[in-house]
Formats: sequence, C-alpha cells, structure tokens
Amino acid sequence: MDSCLQFRMSKREVRKFFADKKYKGTLHTYVAHEQKINYLQVGETHLPLIVFFHGSPGSLSAFIDFMADTLLLNRAQLISVDRPGFGQSNFGYASKSVQQQAAAMAPILAQHKQNRPIILVGHSLGGPVIARMAMDYPDLVDGLVIVAGSIDPDLEPNEWFRAPLATPFIKWMLPRSIRASNEEIYHLKPELQAMLPLWKNVRAKTIFIQGKKDVLVDPGNAAFAKKMMTQADVTLVEVEGMNHFVPWTNPELIRSALVQMLDDLQMQNGN
Repeated sequence: MDSCLQFRMSKREVRKFFADKKYKGTLHTYVAHEQKINYLQVGETHLPLIVFFHGSPGSLSAFIDFMADTLLLNRAQLISVDRPGFGQSNFGYASKSVQQQAAAMAPILAQHKQNRPIILVGHSLGGPVIARMAMDYPDLVDGLVIVAGSIDPDLEPNEWFRAPLATPFIKWMLPRSIRASNEEIYHLKPELQAMLPLWKNVRAKTIFIQGKKDVLVDPGNAAFAKKMMTQADVTLVEVEGMNHFVPWTNPELIRSALVQMLDDLQMQNGN
C-alpha cells in the first residue's frame, strides 16, 4: 500500500518528463527549521516567479504539467514544492503547524526574490499555507492564487475518523503519504483559528478559484476570503459544476488567473 500511495515522482521520472521539453527542470533541496525541503525549478531567473504548493496528500508532481507550460515559461520562472511530509521533503513526517510550514518554505522566496514579483499558487491545504506565507512575509509575496483552499475554520468538516488515525498505534500502520496527510488535516482547524487575526496583514493581490460542486472543501471558503482579506484586492472565480480537483480537471482556470496576475503586476510596476 505504501508504494502504491506515494503521490510523488522519482528523480528518474522527473528527468524523463523533461527529456523532450524546451525548458529543463532542476531539483533542489535545503534544510530550514529542521525540515528538508525539495523543489523543482524551471525557467529564466530574470522573469517574475510563480511558486506552486500542492494539497494533501500530494507532491510537487501535482503541478508537473504546469512546469512545462511554455505560455507561462515565456513570462515567468516556475517552482513546484514538496511540502513537509510529502514527496522528497521528509516523506511521511508532516508539520502540524501551518506557521512552521510557511517558515520552512519562506527561504525559497527570500533566495529567489531578487527584486521581482513572486506569485504563490496553493491548492487545497496548500491554500492556507500560502496565505500564512503572505501574512508572515508580506514583503516576499506579491500575488496569491488560492485554488479550493481550506481557510475558514468554521467550515472545516468534522471527520470522526481523523482522531483514531492519529493515535500512535494506528498512524504507523498507514502508508506514509496518508499518515502525513491525516496528521496535518487533523490539526488544521486550530491552525486556521490562529490565523484569524492575521488576515488583515495580507496585502497581496489574490484570485480565489472555487468549484461549487466541491465536496472536500466547502465552497463557502471563497466568500470567507473576500470577507477577511480587507487590505487586499480579491477576485473570486466560482464555477458551477466544478469539483475539488481543479489542477487536473480545469487547469486553464489556474493558467488564466496567473496570466491575469502577471499582467496586473506588470502594469502596477510600470513595465
């Protein structure tokens, strides 16, 4: 079960993916806050930067097709990250704290900022992570694209099975990706409650993409973003009939949001 439920690509599979691509991807690792972080980087360093954060479970491979998107690569450098506990980032050992996740991945932004705009894309549980990064490191984040993000603590589902799966005996019987996923989802609600007074700190332009047929993340999370992000320009993209798995079922919505964001930031910077 563990080998079948890893939700990640090997280094060999990543190399094979880029073998016939115009732009080649390179894998990088670093250690911060006792977390090993792995990420995939593609494109030119002088362009704006887009950083993708996957949901739970998942890995940088969730956005692998975006990493070969020439429309985006002609306008931006792209990075896709293995969040703590997934992919090649301490696989199986998740971080319960959204704040600690943000701190562990902020060095990517600091290292690559170089006086250029940075846009963060977060799907599902990647949504609160990029929101926390915008709260804690506002000078490093210029734009957010939140895709079906779990951000409202009052809309978190009461899933009775999370607690038993988190007990010491049972959790070590789970496949590593599922163990890591349950660990962070089980602790997500109090993490979101701790973020409530911090939403006013978000200044980054935001596009929130949400399907109204999403049964995993309540569609009301989109309205919550609009209400709480009082210091940011927030655009809601709510789609009838769309489910939770937007990066695979409706990738064009993410691509369009990123192109719009790049255009807006270019106009804002007068370039």
